[in-house]
Amino acid sequence: MNDIFAAASVVFSFNALLMIFVGTLAGVIIGALPGLTVNMGIALLMPLTFSFQGLTGILMLIGVYCGAIYGGSITAILINTPGTPASAATILDGYPLALRGEAGRALGLSTLSSTVGGIFGAICLVLVSPLLAKVAVGMSAPEYFSLAVFGISIITSVSSHSIIKGLMGGCIGLAIATVGLDPMTAGFRFTFDSVYLMGGISFVPVLVGLFAFSQGLISLEDNHRGSENRKVQVAIKRIFPTWADFKRVFPTQIRSAAIGTVIGAIPGTGGDIASYVSYTEAKRWSKHPEEFGHGSIEGVSAPEAGANAVAGGAMVPLLTLGIPGDGATAIMMGAFMVQGLSLGPLLFKEHPIEVNTIFIGLFVANILMGLIGFAGLRLSTRIMDVPPRILVPVVLTLCAVGAYSVNHTMIDVFVMMLAGTLGYILIKLDFSMSPIVIGIILGPMAETNLRRSLVMSEGDYSVFVTRPICLSFLIIAVVTLFLPIVGPKLWNWWKKRSGGPVLPENETQE
Repeated sequence: MNDIFAAASVVFSFNALLMIFVGTLAGVIIGALPGLTVNMGIALLMPLTFSFQGLTGILMLIGVYCGAIYGGSITAILINTPGTPASAATILDGYPLALRGEAGRALGLSTLSSTVGGIFGAICLVLVSPLLAKVAVGMSAPEYFSLAVFGISIITSVSSHSIIKGLMGGCIGLAIATVGLDPMTAGFRFTFDSVYLMGGISFVPVLVGLFAFSQGLISLEDNHRGSENRKVQVAIKRIFPTWADFKRVFPTQIRSAAIGTVIGAIPGTGGDIASYVSYTEAKRWSKHPEEFGHGSIEGVSAPEAGANAVAGGAMVPLLTLGIPGDGATAIMMGAFMVQGLSLGPLLFKEHPIEVNTIFIGLFVANILMGLIGFAGLRLSTRIMDVPPRILVPVVLTLCAVGAYSVNHTMIDVFVMMLAGTLGYILIKLDFSMSPIVIGIILGPMAETNLRRSLVMSEGDYSVFVTRPICLSFLIIAVVTLFLPIVGPKLWNWWKKRSGGPVLPENETQE
């Protein structure tokens, strides 16, 4: 208790609270700007922490971490542009809700779910961090491959209309992920003698292009044709969700937060994977799955709770094992090293006050995130009062700035524009962008761990079915992949026998 009180005195000092507030507010702003990712925000602000004494600077980075994940949902809901990769899944139902004139409802649910998910992840970090870390460490290449396959299998669940087009989009993403040096042999693949392509195609410019630049091109086309844009009605009657909404989404929030915490504790994953998996599971368990993709409140709550819970989960392997759970915690490792803290099992024994300071700071950051979010809801919706002739150029400019700031090269800007043009064409052909992103994210993870597994087993493929965790993931992946295809047919067969209503034929075909 003395260590806890000492840690609380550090966190609740004026300087520490001010830095957490500044970091969280900066994170929300960074997350809301298309192209500026969580990792980028932490990397930009980390040099500032070197001038602070103690853990004040690290607490500020924790605030940036929490705030940026949440901030991405603001533009995802209002202008159909994810501020961060973790908020890409929020678009699927957040933007349709906004188009129905319920932007305030969607933003309120997003803020509440982000806060619940973040606090849940912090609780799990405090209570069960040794258990989660042990599970993460116990996984090797076969388990990581099966986890990646499971993630890729959710493509059929996030496809907008046609499962076939969703699978085609996933293949496009997987093909993009193969560009660069071979991860095992360092051989050149699809580089065309380009030095830039040797390092692979940068993910952030592609994401900005597919989701933001393509939407800007569509808006430009609408303005050129003189057609009226589908303006989001942003009048907010309530800031906080109703009690009925809360009762409906709370089980989804807890389930998604648990998923996000576990995924965050697995090194190499992140909020983007957690948000899509949480969305898929929410649709699977929902009593109203037909609402998903058309403005489901559970579809907004699930990815936000899952993505924000990743922060607590990712801190588990970082603190207990010295292994970063994701890119953001990998950057934060530098700040810990500057402060002279050696991450690993001995950290809890040698620096208990510092550990408890981080625990309490994570709770405070998530609470401040919720307060800043609700306090700024009315202000954030004013973005839709900007005329399209002003907003569209600003969005396109932010796309270029965000793409350039990744590696400070104009080639990334050209990649972003090319990806945006491709996204524009695919949207016109009724493709969904989410499967492409999933393929890009999980492709390298699946390929690398598949080949490592075969090296471990000397080419024996039975390694994937003789390990319980690996086999479980693969079985779930097969079920997830084919259930949207055969599920409606099985449903109609059962309903015909029982005399109930059947699904329309076009739904079973898609």
